[in-house]
Amino acid sequence: MDERLRFVARLLEGEKMAPLCREFGISRVTGYKIFARYKESGLEGLHDRSRRPYRQANQLPYQVERLILSLKKEHPNWGAPKIRDKILREFSMLKPPAKSTIHAVLDRHGLVKRRKRRRYRAEGTARIHVTEPNLLWCADYKGEFMLGNKHYCYPLTITDYSSRYLLCCEALPSTRSDLAFTAFERVFKEFGLPSALRTDNGAPFGSGNAFFGLTRLSVWWLRLGIRIERIKPGHPEQNGRHERMHLTLKNDATKPASYNFLQQQERFDRFMQVYNLERPHQGLSGRYPGELFTPSRRAYDPAKEPEYPFHDRTVRVTHCGRICLGKRKISLSLAFAGQLVGIREVEDKIWLVSFMDYDLGFFDQDEGRVEPTTNPFFVEPENL
Repeated sequence: MDERLRFVARLLEGEKMAPLCREFGISRVTGYKIFARYKESGLEGLHDRSRRPYRQANQLPYQVERLILSLKKEHPNWGAPKIRDKILREFSMLKPPAKSTIHAVLDRHGLVKRRKRRRYRAEGTARIHVTEPNLLWCADYKGEFMLGNKHYCYPLTITDYSSRYLLCCEALPSTRSDLAFTAFERVFKEFGLPSALRTDNGAPFGSGNAFFGLTRLSVWWLRLGIRIERIKPGHPEQNGRHERMHLTLKNDATKPASYNFLQQQERFDRFMQVYNLERPHQGLSGRYPGELFTPSRRAYDPAKEPEYPFHDRTVRVTHCGRICLGKRKISLSLAFAGQLVGIREVEDKIWLVSFMDYDLGFFDQDEGRVEPTTNPFFVEPENL
């Protein structure tokens, strides 16, 4: 918002749109759009707007969901196939949902009896204030800025929540997941693995259009035994310690920006040295983060392939995010591309798909997609 505010302020002072857009590195179309939003809504119009679609393409209408639940209440022993047949016969004007969709609705409302599983099913834990190193790390991208050579820099930062130790400040040319993979792997090799990682919901940590918001990066963390924490969209204060570090980083190492990535990374390295080992922190009673942080005892090793001894089949998800069973192709998610998942028949011709100890959703013999169950990965974040 700060950049947009400065942009609008200079327009109001009488500067011309075209040279101002060139200076800020945006097109004139974007410039006029920002100015129009300001004239329409004032300062509120300069805030980031949600990109969430107005309607979820696969979201079941409320009335149909209530109908499914009422039929189940009236006939407790009926499963998804019978409920679907009943809707077909009695409510022909409705487009009947798939059996897997009906089963997922019943599962979300606790109306499906599950067989007891001998393996532990992770339910997630509440977000709590930790006081020991490596129980929680925080990661984010500091807002992008332009270098002297007109290339944008996206600093990836990782801190230890308890000690405030800055583990990584990497000058990257974009937020592409392959660059993030490399940076996180280097940090894991050097400092070990945390118990949990807290991020926002943006790429490459999360995706609003993906299965449970997962990405290949977050699936990799799950494979390594790292619990995922997400802050609520639009609530950066839930990652307040990390955001406060970003303010110090911005003031000390980006004003003015260096000419190229090598020079900027040199400044980041120097900033990390001072921040961790020379700068007293009020929140640490004047101590240095380096005095409190110790590397994790959990050494980094490439994740082992998951096993599914209590499932009917083990299937590797294709590179395009599908489960292939003979000639059938069931869409799951690109986030799980290349991963092994377990499949188990839980009702007549209705199958449950699991990843590690997490139940993902259901599919049937008719529909070509997995209908998600209750989100097994995340809990609502607490205000810290």
